[in-house]
Amino acid sequence: MIPFSILDLAPIVEGGTAADAFRNALDLAQHGEGWGYHRFWMAEHHSMPGVASAATAVALAHIGAGTSRIRIGAGGIMLPNHSPLVIAEQFGTLESLYPGRVDLGLGRAPGTDQAAAYALRRNLESDANRFPRDVVELMDYFKTAEPGQRVRAIPGEGLRIPVWILGSSLFGAQLAAMLGLPYAFASHFAPQQMMEAIHVYRSSFKPSEQLSRPYVMLGFNVFAADTDDEAQLLATSLMQAFVNLRTGTPTPLQPPKANYLEELAPAYRSTLDHVLSCSAIGSPVTVKREIREFVERTGADELMITSQIYDHQARLRSFEIAARLMGEQEPISLAS
Repeated sequence: MIPFSILDLAPIVEGGTAADAFRNALDLAQHGEGWGYHRFWMAEHHSMPGVASAATAVALAHIGAGTSRIRIGAGGIMLPNHSPLVIAEQFGTLESLYPGRVDLGLGRAPGTDQAAAYALRRNLESDANRFPRDVVELMDYFKTAEPGQRVRAIPGEGLRIPVWILGSSLFGAQLAAMLGLPYAFASHFAPQQMMEAIHVYRSSFKPSEQLSRPYVMLGFNVFAADTDDEAQLLATSLMQAFVNLRTGTPTPLQPPKANYLEELAPAYRSTLDHVLSCSAIGSPVTVKREIREFVERTGADELMITSQIYDHQARLRSFEIAARLMGEQEPISLAS
């Protein structure tokens, strides 16, 4: 029996606004809390017309104010874009406002293209290769201050904020294992090294003050509807978003498009087959089977479910179906 959580990018849909996206994000979080989801995470992306969660800590404050139990967190903060002190203060603020509910997931990608990454730079010497040192520095700010310590995260110091390492390669798996931190893999859009990363993380894990045993959360796309055909149609919005991003023309989230795959060039169909290989698309029966097979194959400790669906009511319905399946889970013998 494993928990399900929600990853929301606060999608800006065609014809909608960022304000609409934030209202919908809170509505989803409130429903998700009632349905029994464990966490509600938002992710840092920049210069993307279809994603409203760039100022992730600010967006999470909005979610925290409108909920009472569900954990809120970043999945993740792209640490090379920020000083560790600023992130410690931001998440120390969130933890002070919503005690015992805040997670901090950290990634080393910029969450954007090179032009926006340059515009985001902390300074001219910003370097993603500093990521391990920046993670350790950030975690140190959450410890009780030493006598005479000149730089302190206030709020932040002395707060027990769980830190996660996010990744889509072996680098994050190795770092999470070395630091004894929970690991979240971005299998919902970059599944190619998933199984190898899980093995590296679990086999190399060193217990820490935060975590005594390895803990793996995997990203997973769910497009659930009353029928397989309806779910397949809903999924074409995310398919369009992937293709538009890959062709350098990102857009707001587009409405579903009938026969989209049939009209797509074979090379793009092949790309979508790969990037969406960690997905369940279909009726409740289909989604339940595909989720169960995925968990049995990976031994995931938790699923981070995302549903980039154009219509908000259809998106709620998809998460509601997944939540019902979460309640129907049978004990699974997890892979080692």
